[in-house]
Amino acid sequence: MKDREIIADLRSDTITHPTPAMKSAMFEAPLGDDVLGDEPTVIRLQEKVAALLQKDAALFVPSGTMANQLAVRSQTEPGDEIITETGSHTFLYETGALAALCGVQPHLIDGKRGLIGPEEIEPAIREKNCHFPMSKLIILENTHNHGGGTVYPLPLLKEVKDLAISRGLKIHMDGARLWNASVASGHAPSEFSKYCDTVSVCLSKGLGAPVGSLLVGNRDTIQRAHRFRKMFGGGMRQSGLLAAAGIYALDNHVERLAQDHENAKFLAKELERIPEIEIDVDQVETNLVYFRCTSKTAPEFEHLLESRGVRVLAESKSLVRAVTHLDVTKHQIEQALEIFQEVLK
Repeated sequence: MKDREIIADLRSDTITHPTPAMKSAMFEAPLGDDVLGDEPTVIRLQEKVAALLQKDAALFVPSGTMANQLAVRSQTEPGDEIITETGSHTFLYETGALAALCGVQPHLIDGKRGLIGPEEIEPAIREKNCHFPMSKLIILENTHNHGGGTVYPLPLLKEVKDLAISRGLKIHMDGARLWNASVASGHAPSEFSKYCDTVSVCLSKGLGAPVGSLLVGNRDTIQRAHRFRKMFGGGMRQSGLLAAAGIYALDNHVERLAQDHENAKFLAKELERIPEIEIDVDQVETNLVYFRCTSKTAPEFEHLLESRGVRVLAESKSLVRAVTHLDVTKHQIEQALEIFQEVLK
């Protein structure tokens, strides 16, 4: 299907394209060599994000997967165990990197819409015994994708942090959509990051940059992660071109995420009116909309919509995901909703 035939692409907020102003910022960026340590635009981005999250340092990397795996590798040793929620991105969608790159074992626990607290985490912490792996790291996801874009409540984060301190564990937050959590909750990103030892944030989802994520933490951890970034193949040269897009996105595209959240709520409420759709509107907190189609399988529904110029993702045989973002307007969503109804007749 040609791009001109697409009415609305709701597959993900990763499909956004750089705006003309963002492209100008990229072309005008001063450049150096990041591997040699003199990339001025990358340094500026790293300092900016570290300040936003009130951490010592930040490291610019190609992807959120690399940021998460660097967090694990820099805070664990092979044979250790990490604790995370069953539906977490770090476990489900990172190609077994926990085992292949970090040599750690995941201990999976079921959460409530992706959220886990001391009640779920504490029983998973291993006692010191030569038969067991050592529990080292708790991984949280905010917003939680499979949970439906859920935002971590700050009181719950504090409880997890208190538990981690008492048991000698570290906390990493996969904050790929932390900017959405911040805008939806009204809390600064640093209000979330202060309860975590490391945080990863993405620039190429709702913020609209073409590539890039960052890992933040204390200076020693980030220095260790820097070495592993090189080992994992993440050292880039004139990456200021990409960093400039991230700087522009942070300066211009964070507050506008509120519009994506409004569009998601609008989409959810309109989907609720369609008899063949099952959806809980109250669970739409940010820009992720999950629903079920009762008359067709999710892959069938995805295919029918695709043939009419609307793109969504079938997450399973029954579950469909639609994501609002920078490149989809409310008018496009209204057009998409007409097609939703037509293919379900």
